[in-house]
Amino acid sequence: MSPHATPLRGSLPPEGADPAWGGPAPESSPHASPLRGSLPPEGAVPAWGGPAPELSPHATLPPEGAVPAWGGPAPEPSPHASLPTEGRPFKVLGVQQIAIGAPDKQRLHTLWVQLLGLPVTGHFRSERENVEEDICTIGHGAHAVEVDLMQPIDAQAKPAVHSTPLNHIGLWVDDLPRAVEWLTAQGVRFAPGGIRKGAAGFDICFMHPKASAEFPFSGEGVLIELVQAPPEVIAALA
Repeated sequence: MSPHATPLRGSLPPEGADPAWGGPAPESSPHASPLRGSLPPEGAVPAWGGPAPELSPHATLPPEGAVPAWGGPAPEPSPHASLPTEGRPFKVLGVQQIAIGAPDKQRLHTLWVQLLGLPVTGHFRSERENVEEDICTIGHGAHAVEVDLMQPIDAQAKPAVHSTPLNHIGLWVDDLPRAVEWLTAQGVRFAPGGIRKGAAGFDICFMHPKASAEFPFSGEGVLIELVQAPPEVIAALA
């Protein structure tokens, strides 16, 4: 075999020789990048072998109370976070009524009385509340729920009991005055009129469907009637 011949494919080169041409392996250049897969020297970045850059001060954690996105001050806490979870001086016992409005309650009467079979157990009319209604009842005793079928006396006046078909819901509470006092102190907005007699003869008060700057809490779009439960309802449901 000629000393200049390329070694046979698969044969091992002599020690110190470069496998590509059989000569001695060249000296490694000090500028050469490390072989792929070799570890860079300590403190070096593998991509170019230079020293690692200084850590950016932006990589540190933001100071306490700062918002990480931009480092500014934290926003004011939500009023919802400060509401008490215990010590409520009243209890919601159940649903007292569902009030439904229409320009003409006759169509409501056809649906709820003639088709669905609810009995009419009373009637109510109030110029002050701008309402004329038929009172129907589902269930019996302490578990009975009113379904009030309402129409406005004057369709152009307020309150407009027909403008929202599902006008409001009523909830039994065991102590209405304390409920109103406590909820007001928490920032709940109540509708004008305060505590007064309702269509069924019980004391009532309405939570306003919309909040205000002074009162940040409301019925969240729903008119909610709080109704003082009589003793027999409290005894049955409390």
